[in-house]
Amino acid sequence: MRALVWHGKKDVRVENMPDPEIVKPRDAIIRVTSTAICGSDLHIYDGYIPTMKSGDILGHEFMGEVVDVGREVKNLKKGDRVVVPFTIACGNCFFCKTDHFSLCDNSNTTDGAEIVSTMYGYTPSAIFGYSHMLGGYAGGQAELVRVPFADVGCMKVPDGMPDEKVLFLTDIFPTGYMAAENCNIKPGDTVAVWGCGPVGQFAIRSLFMLGAGRVIAIDHHPTRLAMAAEAGAEPMNFEETNILDALRETTGGRGPDACLDAVGMEAHGLTPDNMLDRAKAAVMLATDRPHALRQMILACRKGGTISLAGVYGGMLDKVPMGAAFNKGLTFKMGQTHVQRYLRPLLERIQNGEIDPSFVISHRMPLDEAAEGYDIFAHQQNDVTKVVLTP
Repeated sequence: MRALVWHGKKDVRVENMPDPEIVKPRDAIIRVTSTAICGSDLHIYDGYIPTMKSGDILGHEFMGEVVDVGREVKNLKKGDRVVVPFTIACGNCFFCKTDHFSLCDNSNTTDGAEIVSTMYGYTPSAIFGYSHMLGGYAGGQAELVRVPFADVGCMKVPDGMPDEKVLFLTDIFPTGYMAAENCNIKPGDTVAVWGCGPVGQFAIRSLFMLGAGRVIAIDHHPTRLAMAAEAGAEPMNFEETNILDALRETTGGRGPDACLDAVGMEAHGLTPDNMLDRAKAAVMLATDRPHALRQMILACRKGGTISLAGVYGGMLDKVPMGAAFNKGLTFKMGQTHVQRYLRPLLERIQNGEIDPSFVISHRMPLDEAAEGYDIFAHQQNDVTKVVLTP
C-alpha cells in the first residue's frame, strides 16, 4: 500500500509499505477513503514530538470502508463506511466506562506506557500515527490502516452522507466542541479564542451553539480571521493590537468569562517572552512555546475558565501561576474523548446546524501529501485544512 512515512524533521515521504493485517480479535482493517492533515501533525513535522522513528506512518484523521474484521468484532461488517476517532480506546477500563476515552488504560502498548508514564505520571490512550510513547500505531494517511478495538472506535456513517461532512468527526470538530464545553458557558458569556485554525474555527461555532453571547477570535492571519468573522466572532489581530489592553477595554475592564487555547505548543507572537521561547526551543532548551497560554491567564476575568485544546508536549517555562492562583481560575484541558461526541455531533450535522466541510481549503491526492504538509506549515493564511484522497 501507499502511505505517508516520517523520516525526520520536515522529512515526510509517500512510500510503498506492507499492508496491515488483523493482529488481535477486536481489530478491523479499513480502506481509507479520506484522510486529513491535522495542525497537531505539524508538531511532528516540526520535530517537537519525541519518540518518533523513521518509517512511522502518520495521520490520525481518517475514515473509510471496512475490508476485514477480527472474530470478536460483531457490530461491523465488510463494506461498512466508518469514521475512526484519533484516540484509541478499549471501552472496558474505568476511564472508558466513564466516557473519558482519551485516558484509556489499555490501548497504549507496554513500551509506550512505560515511556509516557515516566514523563506524565500515567499513560493516556494511544493515538494513531503519533509517536511510540503513544502506542506507535500506524496512522491513517495511507491506503489501508489497522484499527484496534474497532468495535468501540468505529462509527458507521449513514447512507448518503459524503466523506467531507463527517470526516472531521474523527478529531477537530469534537476537539473544538469539547474545548467550548470546557469553558463552562453560561448564556451570554464572552469567550476569547486564541488561534483561528481548524480547531479554533470549530470551537468558535461550538461556543455559539452552547450559548455564548460574544466570541472574540485572536490570530494574525487575515483569511482565518475573516472565516471566524463569518461565524459571528469579533476578529482581533495580535500583530496590530495589544491583546491584553484590547480585551480589557472591550469587556468593560473585567476580562473574558473564559479563554480558549486552540494554539498549543508552537504559539507565535511578537513579545519578548515569545522571542525567548523560540530561541530556547531552537537549541532544545525548551519543549513548548506557551506564549498564548500566558496571555490567557493574564487576560481572563477573575474566577473565569481557561480551556486548553491546543497540544502541549512537555515542560512549560515562565507560566504565571501566581496570577492563575490569585485570580481563582479554573483550568480544563486534555485530549478529546472523541467517542463521547460522535453521535451527538453527527446529529447536529444531520440537522443542518453545521456543515464541517466549510474548513477545507485544499484537496490533494495522497501521493502529494508531503507537499500538503509543506504548504500547511508555511502558508497558514491560505491553508485551513488539507484533505487527502488515497
